[in-house]
Amino acid sequence: MKKWLVAGVLAVCAAVGTVVVLNSNVRAAPQSTFVLLDGSSQTTQDLHGKVALVNFWATSCTTCVAEMPDIVATYEKYRTQGFETLAVAMSYDPPSYVVNFAESRKLPFKVAIDNTGAVARAWGDVRLTPTTYLVNKRGEIVKTYVGAPDFAELHQLIERLLAQT
Repeated sequence: MKKWLVAGVLAVCAAVGTVVVLNSNVRAAPQSTFVLLDGSSQTTQDLHGKVALVNFWATSCTTCVAEMPDIVATYEKYRTQGFETLAVAMSYDPPSYVVNFAESRKLPFKVAIDNTGAVARAWGDVRLTPTTYLVNKRGEIVKTYVGAPDFAELHQLIERLLAQT
């Protein structure tokens, strides 16, 4: 009986620990409008109900270019489960470079250009690339990565967030 009680207490602690980890530093994603390469727009509100990866990047950033195949693979792995990816090119990135990059690499997710820098400012005055935000279904930022994420850890977190209602 004592073993079952200890096991039950440990299970409750693990569940509480998971909630604490997932909810530490959780904050609402800023209301933003992203201008996509095709001229259409998407808002932060459009991401509600999905788990989203918002990646600020630049074609001149070697880490950004190096991580892009992993971001593509992550998107392909989870997109049918309610996962969205939005790559936001920095204001200093020439639009023609961004278009060429997206087309030549056949990026399967939405790509936006932050011409004025307003989106980067709204998301925490992003200056370093890559900076990546993971947003839950409620529109809250649950994780921020500056530099390339640990993709195995990222995948585990995405799976947990996709499982949440």
